[in-house]
Amino acid sequence: MKKTLPTLLSILLLGAWCAPAAWSQDRIYRCGNEYTNNASQAKDRGCKLVEGGNVTVLQSSRPAAAFSGASGASGASSSSPSSSSSASSPANAPRVDTSTQRTRDSDARIIFEAELRKTESRLAELTKEYNNGAPERNALDLRNPQQYMDRTAELKANIARTTSDIESIRRELGRISR
Repeated sequence: MKKTLPTLLSILLLGAWCAPAAWSQDRIYRCGNEYTNNASQAKDRGCKLVEGGNVTVLQSSRPAAAFSGASGASGASSSSPSSSSSASSPANAPRVDTSTQRTRDSDARIIFEAELRKTESRLAELTKEYNNGAPERNALDLRNPQQYMDRTAELKANIARTTSDIESIRRELGRISR
């Protein structure tokens, strides 16, 4: 009994010492890609309360400062892929040799081109089904005109989204170095 009392007492003291650290956890709010524990700032910005998990935030240097210093040194040649990637990467980032980067760019180009072909064929299917705003009516559409209008609107929205996807893929293809 004498041996268990000091052990029990030390466990209680340790628990009492650690408890304030757990109690001091403030509410964390997410504001897009930023987190804050300032409730008034979160309310003003319309942030959402983060629940159900712990949040770990690591402080880092601002990439804008590194970018402005590097772009000033490179001058007008900042449009080349190597200078723009080095300007936006941190100083301690691992360097990739040119042949590895070319291989990665080639792989990315192949993936984007395949995705572009797939998305363009999807657009062709949607355009054919949309039929200039008058899709072919099926049996359900004849009984429920609202369903036909909803289906037509959904097709139009899908065409707009797919067109936007194609434009995005083409922009990404343009960014990949040749």
